[in-house]
Amino acid sequence: MNKKYTYVWVSLIVLIFGIIVIPRIVDRLSSGSVVENDRLNSEGKNSDDEELAYILLDGKRRKVPSFEFINQDSVLVSDKDYLGKVYVVDFFFTRCPSICPVMTTNLVGVQKHFKNADDFALASFSITPDVDTPQVLKAYKEKYGVTGENWNFMTGDQEGIYELANAGFNIFAAEMPDVPGGFEHSGLFALVDKEGYLRSRIDEYGNPIVYYRGAILEEKGVNDHGETEEIGILKVDIQKLLEE
Repeated sequence: MNKKYTYVWVSLIVLIFGIIVIPRIVDRLSSGSVVENDRLNSEGKNSDDEELAYILLDGKRRKVPSFEFINQDSVLVSDKDYLGKVYVVDFFFTRCPSICPVMTTNLVGVQKHFKNADDFALASFSITPDVDTPQVLKAYKEKYGVTGENWNFMTGDQEGIYELANAGFNIFAAEMPDVPGGFEHSGLFALVDKEGYLRSRIDEYGNPIVYYRGAILEEKGVNDHGETEEIGILKVDIQKLLEE
């Protein structure tokens, strides 16, 4: 075919593509159908019946790093004590004037829900260990009516605890004098399986949610920002891991 005619045909095809196809792509983008339908074929991925995902780091399943701290009874507790148990992790401090009371109240409810599960536990780490001595932590535990031996409130080296929070779990904790209480931390809960791996359900796009919101009371349902509580789904997911 003559090069002249080849160029004409190519130009014609490009013109047709521009007139017919591109507007359809724009329509899909503006209507949100690309986001809703094309991401990992994600329909139903956040169902209560779905298997929990592993949290990956550099393509590898993320495991809880080694730790060793003193609990409210002055007993040394390590990550090895939690092997064979499903457990929930949070970072808090006893003088917290904002989210910690809500977080602890929610965890009390979780503990009561699984009171008959010998292979369930909780691990709470104080981000103000110089203040939160074992005696203070024991009083805090009694204040919230926590019973049983499956919940450790831990204290120890502050640098080690901050390393565990920020690098080990990627749950933010820092000393910030300008905020109420002088410390800032995330109100998130991490869920760990019996082998020490971080687990979570996956969202509507097929991605792990990684953490569960802990700073919204379960009975309240939603906070002032329109975020829903996740204690209900946390309980469902704990049960899944207990049954694995």
